[in-house]
Amino acid sequence: MLAMTAEDLDRFLKTEFPEINHFDLRIEEVREDGVRLRLPYHARHLRPGGTVSGPTLMALADSGLYLAILSRIGPVALAVTTNLNINFLRRPGQADVIAEARLLKLGRRLAVGEVTLTSDGQDEPVAHATITYSIPPDRDRS
Repeated sequence: MLAMTAEDLDRFLKTEFPEINHFDLRIEEVREDGVRLRLPYHARHLRPGGTVSGPTLMALADSGLYLAILSRIGPVALAVTTNLNINFLRRPGQADVIAEARLLKLGRRLAVGEVTLTSDGQDEPVAHATITYSIPPDRDRS
């Protein structure tokens, strides 16, 4: 059962993590098993050579799973990444990047998921990440 909608998640990010606003991250869909995000193509996300940078893709993947978890457990700001493994598979196109985050396991203390990143309009992924989060035992909301 969902604890937060796309609007709730967006409001939470703007309040708790205002530094992410420069990303212009868009939550397109919230489902029981995950979320779909869009990162609009912008020059500030590029590395030399005109491609979306690796750190940008990692931040998008991490944000995707974080939001997927919160959509299920509610606004727990202190849930933290404990592991992120990413494979860069091909050069992203000059287009928005789409993140499909999917929860694989949501326990009381740990959550594990995967995020597939694609360039908008392309079927082949540009990157794939597996991520583990630690959830505070008291699910502190601050």
